Amino acid sequence: MSSATPSGAYRGDDALATLLTEAGTGRSPADVRALLAGVLAAPEGEDPAAWLVLVGETLPPALAEQLQALKAVLAAEVPPARPGPAQRLADLRAALKRRELDGFIVPRGDEHQGEYVPPRAQRLGWLTGFTGSAGNAVVTSDRAAIFVDGRYTLQVRSEVASDLYEYKHLVEDPLTDWIVAALPEGGRFGFDPWLHTIGWVEKTRAALERAGILLIACEDNPLDSVWQGQPPAPLTPVVPQDEALAGESSADKRARLADELGQSGIAAAVLTQPDSIAWLLNIRGADVPCTPLPLSFAILSADASVDLFLDPRKLAPQTRAHLGNQVRVRPVEEFGPALDAVARGSARVLADPTCTSAWIVDRLHLAGAKVERDGDPCALPKACKNPAELAGTRAAHTRDGAAIVRFLHWFSEEAPKGGLTELAVVERLLAFRRESERFRGVSFDTIAGAGPNGAIVHYRVTPETDRRLEPGSLFLLDSGAQYLDGTTDVTRTLAVGELDPALAAEMRDRFTRVLKGHIALSTARFPRGTTGSQLDALARLPLWQAGLDYDHGTGHGVGSFLSVHEGPQRISKVGNTVALQPGMILSNEPGYYKTGAYGIRIENLIVVQPVEPQGALAGAERPILQFEPLTLVPIDRSAIERALLSDAETAWIDAYHARVRESLSPLLDEEVRRWLAGATAPL
Repeated sequence: MSSATPSGAYRGDDALATLLTEAGTGRSPADVRALLAGVLAAPEGEDPAAWLVLVGETLPPALAEQLQALKAVLAAEVPPARPGPAQRLADLRAALKRRELDGFIVPRGDEHQGEYVPPRAQRLGWLTGFTGSAGNAVVTSDRAAIFVDGRYTLQVRSEVASDLYEYKHLVEDPLTDWIVAALPEGGRFGFDPWLHTIGWVEKTRAALERAGILLIACEDNPLDSVWQGQPPAPLTPVVPQDEALAGESSADKRARLADELGQSGIAAAVLTQPDSIAWLLNIRGADVPCTPLPLSFAILSADASVDLFLDPRKLAPQTRAHLGNQVRVRPVEEFGPALDAVARGSARVLADPTCTSAWIVDRLHLAGAKVERDGDPCALPKACKNPAELAGTRAAHTRDGAAIVRFLHWFSEEAPKGGLTELAVVERLLAFRRESERFRGVSFDTIAGAGPNGAIVHYRVTPETDRRLEPGSLFLLDSGAQYLDGTTDVTRTLAVGELDPALAAEMRDRFTRVLKGHIALSTARFPRGTTGSQLDALARLPLWQAGLDYDHGTGHGVGSFLSVHEGPQRISKVGNTVALQPGMILSNEPGYYKTGAYGIRIENLIVVQPVEPQGALAGAERPILQFEPLTLVPIDRSAIERALLSDAETAWIDAYHARVRESLSPLLDEEVRRWLAGATAPL
């Protein structure tokens, strides 16, 4: 047997050092290992070699091979065994006692208040074992509770030990009431001011002070002090977003927003939302799952310059050149002193209270700033897509629609056989999407709910919950993709073969009522100034007429190769003062859920467009808006109860299907085209 090192195996730090020197990278094996610690703390991404640009833009093949080999070695290392949940809780209590704290809150969130958080910030999961996307744990010396919303009432009981934590509902069991009951008067309750907004702090402080309890901001997070093996911050390349796709240069965006700040007498705006920073600077990253974000902070000044705070190792030379001289790249450690500097002279500084941490607002106040609490200045212009962004998203939706139709053709042949499972469906759909060279990953974890799992609104399949798709049942599939030119999100509810006769009438009735609501919203015309909350009832009315409803919003905003959940617009029962404007992309997703039986949701993305004043609107006295569907995916005709549809609704479905067929057929092979022709035939 040969003793030579196999090709692709790591040959050691000495060999790597030689290759790094020969390539002129200026890096050592220790530097590379430090880089890789951050790389391995980030999502893998569609290109496992993308991180190599952090070492150098053009690397010799031998060096690239050894770097990848070292990455594989480090990734395979078995992490030290972590203590059990009881010990983790005890360790945190000991840390609180050392700080003279009687209680502490552990949220599921990070410094950016984002939907997706990196492993380093998954403190709630580390402490309790809970893996959901929203929740809080509250710990005192002798009690602990975990607060989750209605999506996770079942999940929390399977993941979190009942002998350690009380189960509480975020809405029905007010957190402050529990704290007041658990702590004595004069108690000291701690929180990490980086992980809570100023609004949360002020509301919570007022509630606790009424009971004589002090809310204490911790200088460092007590949990971090006992989390052995806490991952480092994620480290992925920050790359430019092509101006042809962005539709506007970063310099023009900065100048436009800075002019608005100056006209309002505001010296600077603090930006804490990574998607806003990515949009403003025309950059993208990969620090968190599903959303192409570089985690960062920024300060936009009224002179149109920007201070960008992130790990400078993320920036390749091409990205530094793209950012230009008006963007000063600074390490995150300089963020605090920069806030002090911008606050000098009692300057007016804008901060969005809904997403800015209390630490930032407090620092500004201490430095003398007059903090203007207002919305993120990037949010509205980011939401109103320009022509280039709309062209990109239309192209992305056409590409995505073709991939889904290929999947649906496969599904129509395989599902009735009874052998498919939820995980198999998720993997097959992903494979079809990966055939596009512009695909950059999913835009959220796919929801694939068979039968009763479809009634769990935010269900995520795991190997433990993986369910077989039973013939005669309904299957709910909610998925989305990130492409270089757009973000998609589509839900279709599919009959698995012929529907069960015992439930068919009811399922078709519910399916058709959801479809009628979807059509009502899609065909709405409304005057400028209308908000999404004013339109929400259109999507619910067919369900309301049968005494039915659904407990989620009808529509959320969507970004342009950014977040699939984007504000400030939305369509919901919850009041919203943001008027719908041309270029805004939203989802249209009414649903119905029968617990323990099935779920139904039909979702397209739609874009707000102006209506030409002609025909019935020739005498319109004010500008009128409407929605254009972006999603191009057939709706399952076999689940429709046609007697419930009006002639206008039937005509809408036929016209929509004709558009799907005409748009996608050129991208499909002959067999799939034939299937699509049948799936989109007129009702």
